Amino acid sequence: MNDLGELRYFLGIELARSSEGILLSQRKYALEMISNTGLSGSKPKWTPMEKNLKLTSSEHDLKFSTKSDDVPLEDRSIYQRLVGKLLYVTITRPDISYVAQSLSQFMHAPKKSHYEVALHVVKYIKSQPGLGLLISRKGDEKIVAYCDSDWASCPMSRRSVSGFCVKLGISLISWKSKKQNTISRSSAKAEYRCMAQTIAELTWLKGLLQEVQLPIDL
Repeated sequence: MNDLGELRYFLGIELARSSEGILLSQRKYALEMISNTGLSGSKPKWTPMEKNLKLTSSEHDLKFSTKSDDVPLEDRSIYQRLVGKLLYVTITRPDISYVAQSLSQFMHAPKKSHYEVALHVVKYIKSQPGLGLLISRKGDEKIVAYCDSDWASCPMSRRSVSGFCVKLGISLISWKSKKQNTISRSSAKAEYRCMAQTIAELTWLKGLLQEVQLPIDL
């Protein structure tokens, strides 16, 4: 076993220490992704996804006779690799969690429009490739969680999307954006299911922090 000193880079994640805390980012990984997609000279985007954009599958378009010149990708592996990279970037970029989970639904049969949305996300990352998470030295040892749901937002299944984030003091330590497993027949049911997912995450985090002997207050 060798002591390599302070951890600075691990599996594409960069760590920078300062008096404020520890900054986690994936700047190098993001720049390589931008270069590999051929978007180094493109203009950056300032939102991860177009407003009110709803992604659908080819089967949904055929079922409802949607008129569109949108065609399936000939080589779906290009899309699959790019979305896989975007999912990995969500380790330090919670701001793209929603669009990443949306794009991951079409890995088996991506369309041209799906790939264009994925490239849009890369252009958004290009605007601030070094953006990351700050694990602050300040703040109290209290866990605070926020959650919300988007009722029946999926145009194909009418399932709702849950989202939550958990902070320890002022530091963000957990987050998720995920489609719910069942269809909620009211917005209240969607909200309760979202709260249940958040409580489950809080219970797991509480046990984890107790194992490392960190006193916490929920």
